[in-house]
Amino acid sequence: MRKRIKPPVAFILLGLPILILVIAKSYAMFARTVQLNAAKATIPTVSTAPKNKTATSTEKEEAITSLDPIIDVSGWQLPEEIDYDTLSKNISGAIVRVFGGSGIGIDNNATNAKGVDKSYKKHIKEFQKRDVPVAVYAYVMGASVKEMKEEARILYKESKPYKPTYYWLDVEEKTMEDMNKGVEAFRSELEKQGAKNIGIYIGTYFMEEHSISTDKFDAVWFPTYGTDSGYYEEDPNTSLNYDLHQYTSQGYVDGFAKPLDLNQIASNKDIGSTYKKLFGRKPSKEAQE
Repeated sequence: MRKRIKPPVAFILLGLPILILVIAKSYAMFARTVQLNAAKATIPTVSTAPKNKTATSTEKEEAITSLDPIIDVSGWQLPEEIDYDTLSKNISGAIVRVFGGSGIGIDNNATNAKGVDKSYKKHIKEFQKRDVPVAVYAYVMGASVKEMKEEARILYKESKPYKPTYYWLDVEEKTMEDMNKGVEAFRSELEKQGAKNIGIYIGTYFMEEHSISTDKFDAVWFPTYGTDSGYYEEDPNTSLNYDLHQYTSQGYVDGFAKPLDLNQIASNKDIGSTYKKLFGRKPSKEAQE
């Protein structure tokens, strides 16, 4: 028969495995804690300081690919024939003639006897009232350096109150033997008066024929019409740097029933930055076709 096990011995024999399990479990928990703490130590900390926001690809400004036409107008476009509300919604800018040239001597529908455009104030006020950016121009006709300087002073005096974005010289006629000298006299006097942005409108052939330099101007505006169909047909035939292209004199825009000169940013230039250069701001969403 088996020998009887005494109670203390039985307790020890039964309790020993339980003790071993408790110790093993405690060690496993300790080892797990050490492992977790070690893992936490390897996690990089994240600063809570504010960071400069970087635009994502979807937030980046989209390039401007096209604009409504830029028009140039004078007293020959009578204000009473213009629906300024409609016209303003269909253009991206306006260049308004302020001075029609000295030596006219007679009063006509477009200018007074001194050459000041009769409609320029109305045009500028109506366009600016509708948030259309406005530049100005003078038709250059000085027959001497003295007259060129006087024309520049008239242009600046008449235009200054309206804060135009650009001052343009429209050079189309030979009125002096040395046209380059005369044009420079006009430009430098305009600058002396306080004009900051001065450009020249001139045909490439006329410019070459009379050796007129564009180097000192802040912007250049060339006309090239092709067949003058009312639509863009071709770029100016030149290797010179230019900003604005008058592409037709027979364009039509809702808001005026008669033909208009239509202009666009040079096809080899960035539209947005060049427009801002000429008109002092980005084009409105409405002006982007």
